Amino acid sequence: MQPSTPLLLCVLLSQVLPLTSAEDSACTPGFQQKVLHIDQPAQFIEDQAILNLTFSDCKGNNKLHYEVSSPYFKVNNDGSLVALKNISAVGKTLFVHARTPHAEDMAELVIVGGKDIQGSLQVVDSDRPEGSKFRLTGRGVDQEPKGIFRINENTGSVSVTRTLDRETIATYQLFVETTDVNGKTLEGPVPLEVIVIDQNDNRPTFREGPYIGHVMEGSPTGTTVMRMTAFDADDPATDNALLRYNIRQQTPDKPSPNMFYIDPEKGDIVTVVSPALLDRETLENPKYELIIEAQDMAGLDVGLIGTATATIMIDDKNDHSPKFTKKEFQATVEEGAVGVIVNLTVEDKDDPTTGAWRAAYTIINGNPGQSFEIHTNPQTNEGMLSVVKPLDYEISAFHTLLIKVENEDPLVPDVSYGPSSTATVHITVLDVNEGPVFYPDPMMVTRQENISVGSVLLTVNATDPDSLQHQTIRYSVYKDPAGWLSINPINGTVDTTAVLDRESPFVHNSVYTALFLAIDSGNPPATGTGTLLITLEDVNDNAPFIYPTVAEVCDDAKNLSVVILGASDKDLHPNTDPFKFEIHKQGVPDKVWKVSKINNTHALVSLLQNLNKANYHLPIMVTDSGKPPMTNVTDLRVQVCSCKNSKVDCNAAGALHVSLTSVLLASLFSLACL
Repeated sequence: MQPSTPLLLCVLLSQVLPLTSAEDSACTPGFQQKVLHIDQPAQFIEDQAILNLTFSDCKGNNKLHYEVSSPYFKVNNDGSLVALKNISAVGKTLFVHARTPHAEDMAELVIVGGKDIQGSLQVVDSDRPEGSKFRLTGRGVDQEPKGIFRINENTGSVSVTRTLDRETIATYQLFVETTDVNGKTLEGPVPLEVIVIDQNDNRPTFREGPYIGHVMEGSPTGTTVMRMTAFDADDPATDNALLRYNIRQQTPDKPSPNMFYIDPEKGDIVTVVSPALLDRETLENPKYELIIEAQDMAGLDVGLIGTATATIMIDDKNDHSPKFTKKEFQATVEEGAVGVIVNLTVEDKDDPTTGAWRAAYTIINGNPGQSFEIHTNPQTNEGMLSVVKPLDYEISAFHTLLIKVENEDPLVPDVSYGPSSTATVHITVLDVNEGPVFYPDPMMVTRQENISVGSVLLTVNATDPDSLQHQTIRYSVYKDPAGWLSINPINGTVDTTAVLDRESPFVHNSVYTALFLAIDSGNPPATGTGTLLITLEDVNDNAPFIYPTVAEVCDDAKNLSVVILGASDKDLHPNTDPFKFEIHKQGVPDKVWKVSKINNTHALVSLLQNLNKANYHLPIMVTDSGKPPMTNVTDLRVQVCSCKNSKVDCNAAGALHVSLTSVLLASLFSLACL
């Protein structure tokens, strides 16, 4: 055995089914006899013809090639099967594969009396020393997957123990060596490459589904829609993985059963009908389902087939303009009302799920006051015409609008909007009894507070918009929070029934608000509301008052200041400060108390001498600056307390427990806030 000599083992695993062709009805390509029987002899003799096979591709058998499933046999060009060596056991079956560029076929040779054997190879070494043994190593023997191959250590016969799968492992690299009885290598190792010959045992599969394609309606013939690609796990170098594509079925089959064509080699699906037939609006269904089959063996009948479904959507383009269902629409609406008054209907043959169908409406004439608006109902595609500003029957009882409709998407170049894309809407305004209207509203007057009861403030004026009905109007008070007013129901004269007081809680920022009704004589009567705003000018009718009214001072205080007084007045300037503070002289010693002005609103009360512990009442008179002025006299209660050891005791005097310091601080705080 020479260590450098490689051994090649080819194990044929596949049986290719017979190929047939209908190209020539007088000749059927392939073996004339598919199954032949051979009696198992004692031994097949080298180069001795066993039988003759007859194969024809009906084209002259140019480049005819045979393959036999056993490496110990071959088929000569004349079709004779011969053994390559003397051999006795070959199994129960042999397969002969014949191939030309035009056809191929498989014949089965049944060995009658043969026995099952695993695929084997005889390793021969004529120079092997006597007593030596063969040893086989490598992947598939002593490496994973272990135990697939084994060798007869005496004869060198290499056999396969189980079925091989080329798609799992395509080749095995083994090594053969000879060893002595002690296992020592004598020769080798020599590489032995086992190539697993592919059989067509895998169907094409479509892995990338679902397959959904889109093509625009009216597309030119030959427009590519999508590509279908299948996968075959067999050997890509053989026809076992050479795929051809075909459309098996089209659903629906209208308007043509052959709307599409698939490139048999690339898998590209293209349109084959004219653009006129690819009209979405005339199709029974804009969705087509194609059953696509991929067949290996280059599409020959013996090839395995895999299928998938291709869904093709015929997409819409805006080749139909929207059209009104009629040229004129009628609507009625009551004056003063708002909301939808009529729905304008249109027809559009395009796809309702696209902008080629959705309508957009525009008022192009008859809406100078912008009293109308139109919007699209997204569910029905109707135009909802609405009144957004109340209409007045007395101004105009009829309106005429011109409305156009378009699509959201632009039309295709060869389609345009025609007369049916515009419509006229005639609107009739119905007269209703409208409530009288005050003018002006609000009504405003200015008066001094405290004017005499019965004073006339104004005469209100309300008119009836229903000028054609000649109705009368009556007036009444609607809201008068303080109850100060009355109105003449006939002529609308408003006068006072009580004194108007600017300082009333019903007056806000010197303004009093009242509401009046104007009621017409319609059936039923209609009512209008008017607002009266009375601005009240201030009169000096409130005397000022002082704060605080209680103070404390210690009987031995060195600081004889008692309290800082402030004054306030409900009236407005100039009927308020500057205030004048005085001690009311009646019954008060002149040389005990003193009041000194601090500013326009505050004064200081102080003692001229210390007093005994007691309660004293000092009448303080404060006068505002009004013309004529108003004066108020308030008793200031001064508590003279005993203050010893930081303790203030006013109990003996019946005084409150408030320190003089606290009073002074509070007074100073009030002064600082002014």
